[in-house]
Amino acid sequence: MSFDPAQALRLAHETLDIEAAAVLGLKGQLDEGFARAVQLMLQTTGRVVVMGMGKSGHVGRKIAATLASTGTPAMFVHPAEASHGDLGMIQAADAVLAISNSGESSEMTAILPLVKRLGAPLIAMTGHVGSTLARHADIVLHSGVEKEACPLNLAPTASTTAQLALGDALAVALLDARGFKAEDFARSHPGGSLGRRLLTRVADVMRSGADVPRATPEASFSLLMREITDKGLGAAAIVDAEGSVLGIFTDGDLRRLVETGCDLRTLTAQEVMRPSPKVIHEGALAAEAAEMMEKNRITVLLVIDQNKRLCGALNSNDLMRAKVI
Repeated sequence: MSFDPAQALRLAHETLDIEAAAVLGLKGQLDEGFARAVQLMLQTTGRVVVMGMGKSGHVGRKIAATLASTGTPAMFVHPAEASHGDLGMIQAADAVLAISNSGESSEMTAILPLVKRLGAPLIAMTGHVGSTLARHADIVLHSGVEKEACPLNLAPTASTTAQLALGDALAVALLDARGFKAEDFARSHPGGSLGRRLLTRVADVMRSGADVPRATPEASFSLLMREITDKGLGAAAIVDAEGSVLGIFTDGDLRRLVETGCDLRTLTAQEVMRPSPKVIHEGALAAEAAEMMEKNRITVLLVIDQNKRLCGALNSNDLMRAKVI
């Protein structure tokens, strides 16, 4: 066995060219059947049941997962297992998307009459529009390719790439028809970075209660510094008797104040605070807080409630711990 790097690179380029051509070739094969398939899946009151054997089965699992994560209830049912009881998972209210490049997979063709008897509409994704699968289907999506990327033209390569792309096209058309938004995507991906950014609120990550450093305008400078040190936020809010925010004093303000050479012991919180600081509502997205910090080049934000009173505070470290940034 000998390895030729140049040959490997040539085959890689050829594979990508063949598979790219296969995907682009689908555009000329799409017809009104695609729109009918989208409408059927959109209107079904059950789930989209995706089926496929072998490599088409692996593709089918991915398509089912993509549909489910973009607003279309879907699941994968293995055709061979369907013959041994799993067919009971399919109901008349479902829509079946059966994937087979040849359209003649024995495990698939064996259950087609049973699927039809259930009353579930059948959408076929196949490379052969005259196949057994296509003849049983209510709608046929032609996923045929001129040749496989495999040098022997045997291993499913370009054909499975075409199936994946066609499945993505269905999912995109469906999410658009449903008015599916980023917030909807986040709800089905709470563990992902997008989910955290779109679902995490300021109230979920802020410090509250006794953990929020605050002082009255009359507080001495030493008392103000003790509050900042004890709470470890790097800043303290200056609030009036009702809890409304008057100002803020941060570690950065302290450094700048020290440089002036004034006698800090004689100062009050009101005299050293920066008035009208940046604040954010507790119901805002934590991602908005991150953007506000970046835009204004600050590391601490005071949080207010619906009455515009101080209810919390957070810094960039709090957002990092919550994996919002």
